Order: sequence, then structure tokens, then C-alpha cells
Amino acid sequence: MRTTFRDPTDGKVKHEQHGRLTGLPLVTLLNVQAALRDDVLPKDHPDAFKILSSKEYGASAALLALAKDIGLDRALYSKPSQPWVRDTLAMIVGRILYQGSKLSLSHQWKNSALWELCGTEGPVDVDEHCYAPLDRLLERQPAIQQTLAKTHLHNGCIVLYDITSTYFEGQYEESEIVQFGYNRDGKRGHEQIVIGLLTSAEGCPVAVEVFPGNTQDASTVEGKVKELRGKYGVSEIVLVGDRGMITASNEEKLAALPEAEGLKIISALTHRQMVDLLASTDHQPELFDDKHIVEISDPATPGHRYCLCRNPHSAERETATREALLERSREELARIAARKKPADAELIGAQVGKLLAKTKMGKHLRWRVVEGRLEWSIDEESVAAAQALDGCYVIKTTVSAEAMDKDQIVSRYKSLSRVEQAFRNMKTVSLEMRPIHHKTDQRIRAHVFLCMLAYHLQWHLTQRLAPLFAAQAEALSSKTIQAKERSHTLASVLETLKSQRRNQVRVGEAVFAQITEPTPEIRSILELLALAPSHTP
Repeated sequence: MRTTFRDPTDGKVKHEQHGRLTGLPLVTLLNVQAALRDDVLPKDHPDAFKILSSKEYGASAALLALAKDIGLDRALYSKPSQPWVRDTLAMIVGRILYQGSKLSLSHQWKNSALWELCGTEGPVDVDEHCYAPLDRLLERQPAIQQTLAKTHLHNGCIVLYDITSTYFEGQYEESEIVQFGYNRDGKRGHEQIVIGLLTSAEGCPVAVEVFPGNTQDASTVEGKVKELRGKYGVSEIVLVGDRGMITASNEEKLAALPEAEGLKIISALTHRQMVDLLASTDHQPELFDDKHIVEISDPATPGHRYCLCRNPHSAERETATREALLERSREELARIAARKKPADAELIGAQVGKLLAKTKMGKHLRWRVVEGRLEWSIDEESVAAAQALDGCYVIKTTVSAEAMDKDQIVSRYKSLSRVEQAFRNMKTVSLEMRPIHHKTDQRIRAHVFLCMLAYHLQWHLTQRLAPLFAAQAEALSSKTIQAKERSHTLASVLETLKSQRRNQVRVGEAVFAQITEPTPEIRSILELLALAPSHTP
């Protein structure tokens, strides 16, 4: 860089050296030259600076870098540079950022740099870059889950296990796992699949399995215990499952397994079991306390501990629900009894039976048909006995008191909500597992596994952003900010990252890519994620 001028004293042309620029692309040198000459071109000039296109960059790059940082790419395969691995990572990140079908994700190459960051330039072929890698992913599922379990599970650890269902619409003649069964989404008349999920105590998912839609909860537990011991090598386990998962008969089956050595359980009693426990141990419902956990034992079940708890909010809700159902039953029974003409006993019985099947209040009612007329009354003692147990629940465990006290036992059981949170995120809130567009069992299983891996990545993302959310919660509790001023959610963080773009720019004849500078907010997010602002996957 130099300045050329004519010396006024002798009229000679002279040069003044200012320095040297090296290692820069030509387009940068041309821009420097234009700036030094104060050569500003009008917008309509053919050589003026122009942005030809713009694509989302920040969120895709950050999530891909996070996937690499937690070792997810190597969990998929030991050689993460393989094209199918990079395509799978694109689908995992795409499930978080762009929910929908694989076809719709393949079309995102026009709007996002995701596929380019994963090595695919230009149009994306859904068969080559989505379906083929999806099939390869399913083949690798056992090995991938072993790697995740090795990272997040260890001997003596807490393992959370629960199942859910997701329903289907349309015809699935080629599928053997899409069946009618008990629908946990309340979608009667729809076929479904059942999904079992294993997570760490913190709620990090490590394994998922798809069962036929008519599978019973308890029937899946034995296989999970064998899987934990045989495939994942966890010899000492505290398995936490809900009351429908670890039943009394199921406990007997588990105890008979060779893999049961070192297995401890934490679960809950059904209402019937709770009533029987109180009767057999001569305890009264007054023993349940809102603030303190009471522990009892039953000589009939040595080795078991029972923790009695009561939730006052649940008690209010259950009482109000029962009163509403009883009132509905009263009105309908009064209407049937008020008929002027006697009716056939079978007809009246059918009407009462239909009503009680809906309200589930038969245990609190006494009724009979006398000379073609209905006589009925409320069993007040039964209602009072049920109300005394409203909000009450009993946690059972085979964990010794030396290993965990009663408060820890109850806390561990409540941690099952983390599995429920995983299901909510996978099914509806953020990852939108359904509608499932695949028709064959293999593709359905692969899709569910892909959604689990997406939640695995999202879980790590949420963990690293925890300080951000905690600071906001503290500000809300201290009234520093109002609820309407709450700005940090997982969705808002992803949208903020998406605002960082990769632009295709033209200056004269030179065309190049330019990433927009991260804003201070993006920089703070990347710092929490332990990623550099210039993150590259």
C-alpha cells in the first residue's frame, strides 16, 4: 500500500510506502482499494455490493457443533465423516429446527445451510439423503444405545422407565406393530404403537423400543431388565417405574430372573393395593400427611418399604371430580326414578348400567328395581372413605434405608416426570413425532429412534442453557421482570440462533459467502453452549 504524489519542490513523481497486505482474497483487496479511493458505487451499478441469497446458519451450525461436542456423531459410527452419518446428523438437527416429514426437510436446502454444513451441496434427494441413512441408522441402533448407556448409566445408578403410545391415521396393511390398544392420548378408534423409553436419573434418554400397539405396560419390564444387564452391562440397578409397570405379579417374575441379582425397584401402589395395605397393617388414612412422609412396613412383604404421601392439590381435584360425577349420577338416576309408568327391570338395569359405566360411581351407589321402578341412594360411608384417601399415594421400594432415606425414595419416584417430559417433547411440544408418514415397521422404528436421538441432543442443549433459564426464573420470582417480559425459552433461543445468516454476496465479478456477525445475545448463548462464536461443525 503506497501513496503516489508529485513533489511541489522539484516536480518529480514520488511514492510513500505505508505497508503490505498479504494472505487476503482478491475480493477483500478490491474492497480495500475502493475504500481508500473513496470510490462508492451506486446500488444499481453492476459492480456494487449485492446479497444474492440468504440462508439460516446459526442454529444449524450450533446444534451440529453441540452434537460433535457431546460425541453424538461418534456414537452413530466410529467414522463420523461417512456420508450416511452426516445425513443422519442433518435429520437429527432438522427434527429440532424444522419438524415435519423427511421430504419437507430435504426441501429446506433452499432456506437453511443445514445440509451444506453436513456435506450436501445443492438439491437434496430424499431417498439418498434421508431414507437410506434412516435404514442404516436402524441397523446401528443396538450399538448406538450401548454407547449412550455406557456414557450415562453405571453400576448402582437410577434408571427411569416408562411407556407411552402414539396414534396413527390411515391404512397400515404392511405393518404388524400398528395395532388397536389402550390409547393414552384418548384417541379412540385409532390404531397405535407403544413406545418404551429408558433414561438416566436426570432424564437423559439412552434407549427406546417400539412395541405393537396392543402391548401391556407390565409385559415390557422383563425385557428391559435383561437389556440393562445383558446389553448395557449395568449389574446393579434401581429401576423406577409407575404403578402399572411394576406390578406385584411382575415383581415375582423379575425376582425369578438370573438378571434380577442387584435389581432394586421404586414404584407405587394402586388404589386397591393401598387400601389393602392399610387394612393389613391396621393403619388409618389419617397417617397420610401433607408435609411429612411416613414410612411403614408390612410383615407380609419382607424387604419392602412403603412411603405414605399426600398431595393436598390432588386431594382437592379428586374430591371435586367425585362430587361432579356423583351429581351427574344423582340427576340421571332421579330422572329414571321419576318416570310415571313402571318399566321393565332389564331396561332400567341397562340404563343404570350405562350411566354408571360412564361416571364410575357404582361403588358409591345402592340401587334396585322394585315393581318396575328404580330405588336408589348414595352410600355416604363409601364416599367418606374414598374422600379420606383423596390425594394419598404410597411409594413402594426394595431399596434399603441405608442406601436411600424415605425423602430420597419419594423424590426418585417423582423424577419419572422427566420421562413424561421427554414423551411430551418427542410427541408434541417440540419434535412432533407424529404424524408418522412411514408405512413399514422398519421405517416406523427408525423414525422413533431418530426422534429419541433428537431429544437426546435437545436435552443436552437444555442442560447447557440451564443458567439462562434459571436467571430468568429468579428475576420472575423477585419481581425484577414481569411474566409478560419473559423472553428466554428453548424456542426463542433457537429463533435467536436462526437469525444468524449465511449470505451469498457479489462484488463486481467476485461471488463469496459471508456469515453475519453474531449479536451480543447470540454470543452469550454460544458461551453457555461452550461453543466459539465462529462455530463450525
